[in-house]
Parts: sequence; C-alpha cells; structure tokens
Amino acid sequence: MLQRFGFLIASLLGISSVFVQAQASPGPVPSHPTSTPYSGDLSIFEYPERDARLQPQRILSLLGVRAGSSVADIGAGGGWLAVRAAERVGSDGVVFAEDINPEAIKAIRYRSEREHLPQVRAVLGLPDDPKLPPHSIDAVVILKTYHEIAHPKLLLHNLIPALKPGAKLGIIDRNGNGANHGLDEAIVVRELKDAGFRQVARYDFTKADGEDYFLIFEQSDGT
Repeated sequence: MLQRFGFLIASLLGISSVFVQAQASPGPVPSHPTSTPYSGDLSIFEYPERDARLQPQRILSLLGVRAGSSVADIGAGGGWLAVRAAERVGSDGVVFAEDINPEAIKAIRYRSEREHLPQVRAVLGLPDDPKLPPHSIDAVVILKTYHEIAHPKLLLHNLIPALKPGAKLGIIDRNGNGANHGLDEAIVVRELKDAGFRQVARYDFTKADGEDYFLIFEQSDGT
C-alpha cells in the first residue's frame, strides 16, 4: 500500500514538473521588434489623396499583375488595395484579401459585395500563416504590414507553397525601429534572403504616402 502511495505521489510530482516547465517555456522570440497589429478604424486608409501618393496601379504593374492574374494582399485591412487589384485582374482573375483581424474580413466581404467584385475573396489568416491555396498566386503585396509580423521567416515559409513559378512579392513599408510602425529596409532584405528570396528591384516613389521603400522579391531558386 505504501509503495503504491509513493508511486502515486512520484507520478503526480512528475506531471506537475512537466506542467510547470511547459508554462515556463517562452514562445518563439520575434526576429525583430514589431508593432501591434492595427485594429482600429479601417477608414483611415481611405483618404482621397492616397491613390496619387501611393500609385497602387504602378505597384501592381511592376509586380506583373494583369487581367486574369491571381493576387494576394497580405494584411489587407479594409480592402483599399484589394479592390484596386480586383479592378485590374478583372472577372477572370482573383484577389485573396488576407488579414488576421476578423473585423477586417467582415469589412472586406461587405465591400466586395457592395462594389460587385466577386473576384475578391476574404481570407482569415494566422499571424504566421496566410492560409492561401497552394500554387495559386502570381503576385503578393504586403503594404504597411511587414513591420507587424513577428516571425516573418515562418510566415514566408507558409506562403511559399501558395506561389506559382515566377511569382513576385512586393513589400511597401517605411524605415523605422520595428516598434514605431516601420522597419529598417536592410532588416527586411536580410530576412527575405534568409527565407529563400532574392531582391530583384527597389523603388521609392511610394515616399509621397510616407512609405520609404517598395521592394520586389522572387524565390532564390528561380521557382
């Protein structure tokens, strides 16, 4: 009886020790300082001058987006860029408007119905996984969102299966320290390289909208 009681106590102590260790184990450390993902009023991105300042059609053109293309807008917010991409790809194309905020997804669905854009498909992603269909994407845009991604290498790892051969990835952001809604351009380039991408172009015409750089990447292995 005493032996059985002692075994029970030892077992419980072992379980308790494992539980404490699991609680104490920290999660993955962010690869750079990050800003809290925006969850406020999505209408702040809808000001009239933004088209002239950011030139979204020029961005999409440089990414090779045309009628029939398949585009992913990661961190789509209220769909400002997604609806413009939808007009460009037309009824034969598709725009996956991805966001991790359920309220943004609701806004995108409402907007695509209101503006009669069935080619816009709202996708509720995860912080480290955009949840996009495999082999489906010709071009990806990450606009004012990269600085909010704590584990970009993991997100990019989960993005790669969704890319078609020759797909382009465009990142538009501003220089900053990561915690102030901006991230140093050199960090972005390094992290993309570590994730298996190579930079193929750089532009700064987005400065007029407060975005310091527009970088274009392709997979390093040429796929």
